[in-house]
Amino acid sequence: MRIKIKSLSGSVPSYETEGSAGMDLRAFEKEPVLIRPGERKLIHTGLYMEIEPGYEVQIRARSGLALKQGICLANGVGTIDSDYRGEVGILLMNAGRDDFVVHNGDRIAQMVVLKYEKAEIIQSEELSETDRGSGGFGHTGI
Repeated sequence: MRIKIKSLSGSVPSYETEGSAGMDLRAFEKEPVLIRPGERKLIHTGLYMEIEPGYEVQIRARSGLALKQGICLANGVGTIDSDYRGEVGILLMNAGRDDFVVHNGDRIAQMVVLKYEKAEIIQSEELSETDRGSGGFGHTGI
């Protein structure tokens, strides 16, 4: 599958290793962006994408930033739909104890390309039985 990318920075997402599932995304900011503990900020990438129908791009946190700095995505995982043509923005949140500064060109997130299927919703008054039934969180033990 192919993704057309318009890049204002000249940089495009890239796989950093042969086995990488995600491509790193970089910040595109004129000035450094300060994110204090507990704050959320929208970080620009300067990227615009055209994704083939039947695919989505998921935006995910970089595990190193999460572990070392407490930097994660405010929305958990972001989705870019095939019909979206606006700039890709990254919603970073500082769950750490220290201020964090994003500089232009910093690797701030990763994107993974996934194929999906549309579901047909069938409204029903009854559902089939299973061993688990309606057991919720922690129902199956530790």
